[in-house]
Amino acid sequence: MHEAQAFGAYVIFAATIALLIWRPRGLNEAYPATGGALALLLIGIVRPQELGEVFGIVSGAVVTILCTIVMSIVLDSIGFFRWSAYNVIRYARGSGIRLYWVIMALCFLMTLFFNNDGSILITTPIIIQVARLLRLKIHQQIPYLIGGAMVATAASAPIGVSNLANLIALRIVGLDLNTYAWLMIPPSMAGIAVIALLLLAIHWRAIPRRIARLPERRTFTDDAGEEGYIIDSQTAAGRWLPESALESGKTPFHPLRRADAYVPDWRLFQLCITLVVLIRASFFAGSAAGIPIEWIAAAGAVSLIFIRWKWTGIGPADLIRKTPWHILAFAFGVYVVVTGMRNAGLTDWITAQVEPYIAAGGLMSIMWTGGLLTVMSNLINNLPSVMIGTMALTDMGLDGRTLQIAYLANIIGSDVGALLTPLGTLAALIWMFILKQHGIRVSWGAYIRTALLVIPAGLFVSLAALYLWTQWTG
Repeated sequence: MHEAQAFGAYVIFAATIALLIWRPRGLNEAYPATGGALALLLIGIVRPQELGEVFGIVSGAVVTILCTIVMSIVLDSIGFFRWSAYNVIRYARGSGIRLYWVIMALCFLMTLFFNNDGSILITTPIIIQVARLLRLKIHQQIPYLIGGAMVATAASAPIGVSNLANLIALRIVGLDLNTYAWLMIPPSMAGIAVIALLLLAIHWRAIPRRIARLPERRTFTDDAGEEGYIIDSQTAAGRWLPESALESGKTPFHPLRRADAYVPDWRLFQLCITLVVLIRASFFAGSAAGIPIEWIAAAGAVSLIFIRWKWTGIGPADLIRKTPWHILAFAFGVYVVVTGMRNAGLTDWITAQVEPYIAAGGLMSIMWTGGLLTVMSNLINNLPSVMIGTMALTDMGLDGRTLQIAYLANIIGSDVGALLTPLGTLAALIWMFILKQHGIRVSWGAYIRTALLVIPAGLFVSLAALYLWTQWTG
């Protein structure tokens, strides 16, 4: 390989990462990823025969993520997320501290059942709705917003199906989903708990002790047989309702919907939620049986679409329109770019620098790997970083056990350590964009100051817990 080719590869890589992060005029992330891949093909850094290998690695992960997004769109269409927003308030029971923990649990579960980027897209508007419903001041909203964002993003670490990069890297190192979850859930949960507790301590004074409560339901049945409950304009829920509903003193059952909105079909609702839970559980059962998880995800998505269509008469047109199909081009393009960087010698250089420490195994290996991915993720974003890191690990000739443990530290660094700056994860960038859309300004400086107080501790606890857990489990 000529030096000019290698130099060109690094320039293309830098330009691709810059455009992915900057996204001028809302540029779709698939364009710079695909453009970078094509440029590397044109200068000969990536060979055409390597594209088939890349597609084989990336396609299953992308299908799984796309099917998960389709399922989330179906759930949104039947009122799941508005129902979630209502229950966040209800379970808080008038306590701002309890509200914090309910929101953290919601964000964690959304990532667990969907994915980290989808969780941010879903939960951030819910948290903003909740804060405005309760008429919280901006400084009172920040603990819930930043806590939700960090927990939602870090929650992609415990299981391998909540993050596109995790899914791709799983395929590279040959780690099955059940082994991943068994080794990763305890250490990553320890780190997430530390992050949530430290955020609560930092924002203790800003969190209101008492918040408005939703009214107790006093049910009635109208002339059409629809159930509802009586509400007055002084309650928190009352502030969401139109004057016509308040004048009558009655509103349909779900207080976060308009008074004239569709009353949820609870049988459909329960059926869809049950199916989603079964699908996620089937990922692990299927993995043990050798069934590709993308097949299970596709079957689940098709089942949900069919149930909604049969039950409500709503076809798949909205799903075709709303699903981000460009993710396939994005993931394929990024992986081709990373393959080009490996061919240009980047992974060889990384391997030479850190192999002595990682090959030693034990705590040193875990800390070095997690620390390296933290630095890389915050410099160039975690998606290319975790791919580069995983490739470097596979090039070190490590034994199977050391490789798998180093890979798990790799994921902790890219999922937890990457939260030090908004640049580290796409989810954090999406979060800041959503806040800006809603008129909430959180500067990079304010985010980083908070992250520096909580993320290093959460990262250290996760990595140390990974060492202790893998030692104990043998």
